[in-house]
Amino acid sequence: MTVETPTVEMHPQRWGDPAAAADLPESARGLVELAFGLQDRPAVTDARPPASTLDEALLDGLRAIVGEAHVLLDDRTRTLRTRGKSTPDLLRARAGDLSDAPDAVVRPDGHGEVAALLAWASEHRVAVVPFGGGTCVTGGLAARRDGFAGLVSLDLVRMKRLLAVDEVSMTATLEPGLRGPEAEALLGEHGLTLGHYPQSFEHASIGGFAATRSSGQSSAGYGRFDAMVVGLTAATPTGSLDLGSAPANAAGPDLRQLLLGSEGAFGVITSVTVRVRRAPAETAYDGWRWSSFDAGSDAMRTLAQAGLLPTVIRLSDENETVINLADPSSIGGTDDPGCLMVTGYEGTASQVAAGREAVTAVLTDLGGTPLGTGPGDAWVHGRFHAPYLRDSLLDHGVLVETLETATFWSNRERLYADVKAALTSSLGEGALVLCHVSHVYETGCSLYFTVAVPQGEDPLAQWQVAKAAASDAMVAAGATITHHHAVGTDHRPWLAQEIGEVGVRVLRAVKAELDPAGILNPGVLIP
Repeated sequence: MTVETPTVEMHPQRWGDPAAAADLPESARGLVELAFGLQDRPAVTDARPPASTLDEALLDGLRAIVGEAHVLLDDRTRTLRTRGKSTPDLLRARAGDLSDAPDAVVRPDGHGEVAALLAWASEHRVAVVPFGGGTCVTGGLAARRDGFAGLVSLDLVRMKRLLAVDEVSMTATLEPGLRGPEAEALLGEHGLTLGHYPQSFEHASIGGFAATRSSGQSSAGYGRFDAMVVGLTAATPTGSLDLGSAPANAAGPDLRQLLLGSEGAFGVITSVTVRVRRAPAETAYDGWRWSSFDAGSDAMRTLAQAGLLPTVIRLSDENETVINLADPSSIGGTDDPGCLMVTGYEGTASQVAAGREAVTAVLTDLGGTPLGTGPGDAWVHGRFHAPYLRDSLLDHGVLVETLETATFWSNRERLYADVKAALTSSLGEGALVLCHVSHVYETGCSLYFTVAVPQGEDPLAQWQVAKAAASDAMVAAGATITHHHAVGTDHRPWLAQEIGEVGVRVLRAVKAELDPAGILNPGVLIP
């Protein structure tokens, strides 16, 4: 089964569907002006990518593999495959910097064509950047090109099939180019769901979910994407991998984990077999108020360690609660909104009722104040909209970006305080730092920070200073440099401190074995 609808291309200088772009809402304009001031920062609109460096002989080699129609050299297509969607990526694009544009966009169809392309690229020393949905926010699509004859974007948009469904084992095999909604639509025809809904869901791809160890907003109920993967195939420059012959095994280290999170540096994932669930018959969302971020976090830990996590659980700190709630009456009509928690439940009617009853009893006993369904329903309605607001704020001179990390429960307070202090100090007066917890485990949780500050003369440098300070604070606190955004180029300078010298040598050895010519996403991931 395949998807027949055309893929909506994201705006080259903004997030998401160009038709969904909008100016800053009037309801927010006054607040933004009061907090940050308003200044026009229009984007350059007439930029063109550099001319392709691939000669006709190389282009003919590509055409022989995928067909002439699937080797694209036009400026628009190359521009659309330039970098990802982090704020630094967008700042460069808005300034007219298209220096990272690929020399060609190549669209294979199937494992065989991908394998042939990698063999060709190794022979001719052409760098290859695998491209799924283009939603990367860590510089993972800006590969190093020095020392290569050119750079091509390996666009997986033609590989969008549901290859197999096993309703006895409850697994499905998907090609990597399927976007989140496309995969859900195909599975929905069988009454199934992945249940994987990151904020990038509308545009991110199955291959991207696997290559970055993505974690969706329903991770408490469905798990991270890497936990869903039971098998995969991948093409590498030195051969193919077909992994996952059983739900679990003791046949040495799990080689699937070499590809999950590898960001296209070791090989190109050409299919994944994933655990699926029955599509829920019912969903319900509730809001809760907590007196403090600490109190709400302790409640999350209690649920996780009692095995009572709902499908969705999120907790905003005091700053994020105030910013995200336009109507204080929705959290009890108090002048002190405290911290907002959203809980969500999916399943059969009886499962939803039982889960809701058990969680409500625990949260009430711990001092939470129930707020009804309003806050939860509002969150569901706007769960994918925040990146569009970032674009509007960039238009008006407000620098907005996010970063995330994770740690054990016993280290949560220190990590939160240290990263927040690092961001506040490095960004200076007028900076707003928000945080929420959206991924929870028995042993710990993630912290997701959002910052907003008036743009300086050089907003890219302004953010890089803050990013470095926050990353240093994470490492110093013993936390991970990334929970679900992956490494890319942005986090690579800190990876060695997290995995150690021996860990770096292991990654380099795997790279040398699978990609001896170094053509796969050079400069990404590997320290």
